[in-house]
Amino acid sequence: MTKQTKGTSQSKSSIRKQKKGAILEILGASTKLGLTSFGGPIAHLGYFREEYVKRRKWLDEKSYADLVALCQFLPGPASSQVGISIGMMRGGLLGGIASWIGFTLPSALALVIFAYAINNYDVGSAGWLHGLMIAAVAIVAQAVWGMARSLAPDRIRGTIAIFVAIITLLWPSAYTQIILIAVAGLFGRLFLTKSEIKEVPHTHINTSIHRRAAVIAWILFFGLLIGLPLLRTIVHSRWLALFDTFYRAGSLVFGGGHVVLPILQAEMVPSGWLTDAQFLAGYGAAQAVPGPLFTFSAYLGTVVDGWSGAIVALLAMFLPSFLLVIGTLPYWDTIRRRPNFQAIFKEINAAVIGILLAALYDPVWTKAIHTPFDFCLALAAFGMLMLWKLPPWLVVLFSAAGGAVISLLS
Repeated sequence: MTKQTKGTSQSKSSIRKQKKGAILEILGASTKLGLTSFGGPIAHLGYFREEYVKRRKWLDEKSYADLVALCQFLPGPASSQVGISIGMMRGGLLGGIASWIGFTLPSALALVIFAYAINNYDVGSAGWLHGLMIAAVAIVAQAVWGMARSLAPDRIRGTIAIFVAIITLLWPSAYTQIILIAVAGLFGRLFLTKSEIKEVPHTHINTSIHRRAAVIAWILFFGLLIGLPLLRTIVHSRWLALFDTFYRAGSLVFGGGHVVLPILQAEMVPSGWLTDAQFLAGYGAAQAVPGPLFTFSAYLGTVVDGWSGAIVALLAMFLPSFLLVIGTLPYWDTIRRRPNFQAIFKEINAAVIGILLAALYDPVWTKAIHTPFDFCLALAAFGMLMLWKLPPWLVVLFSAAGGAVISLLS
């Protein structure tokens, strides 16, 4: 072996070690965040900034702001998509996967354990589980209030939100929600004027993703979105049905994790996979764990089909996020500066508020609030969130204890 060949071999070995070290570093950093990031997606973005921008200096403030803007525009869990994007910028596709695993796995495991723990309980009568359902009322109400102030602040968008809520309640269906989102986007494209669109400065996000890979990701995204429901009508498989349900939910949810509630409830409860009580108890428990709210899918999958169901549901729920990030990063700067693109998403965000408002009534309110005691507990939890700014996990624990007390008194 010549000195040149030996040197090249050592260089390749060094690169492999550096890449492996970077992947492990990403996994360690994201796992730390997955264990400690309470408070929802906005809080997650603050944790990410502290860890990745200020402490580790993996990217600068401007690049981080651009990533946040990108992921706010995409359907799916914005905080998870930011973490995946940073992982990809640091360590390629494997880095993105490592970042997702670290941030997602702790809460997913906790919710799987919770699903097994309540398997032998009558969730319709357990007081503390009913308290979790009441906590969901306060948390979804907080989400509606906060999102409406920023996403439907004027008369037109507020009217769209109310109209969408009415239609969603009168004709409850996952397809109704999809149609309403599409119509809202079309309305924005046709009727919003250029004066209502803010000028977006030119920016650039460094990424190793090639445009060819981005095109393939978009083909896969739409191919699965269209093809899975068709395949489901031909192949009768529980796993395929689960994968299709959660893939569509992860693909079509704008506005964050809370909006996934009505879509999944409309798909899973009428199908007989679980009861409303089981659904809302798990949703309440999801507020008490760190990490992304989309790990609620692991709980639902476990209730339906044990560990295998949890894995299928979790992978299907987050696969659209990977495909969307890969497909959009190379084109982001061009897309975000187009007025038509901004107009479409302004009205889509207003429609999201309406869908969430409808969910606040049914199933959240109708399944949790039955007595004045229930309403008082929900009101107290809402005050803790809105006025005292207490973390959601603490409010969930308070509600669970309150539910147990109400059960003893009644």
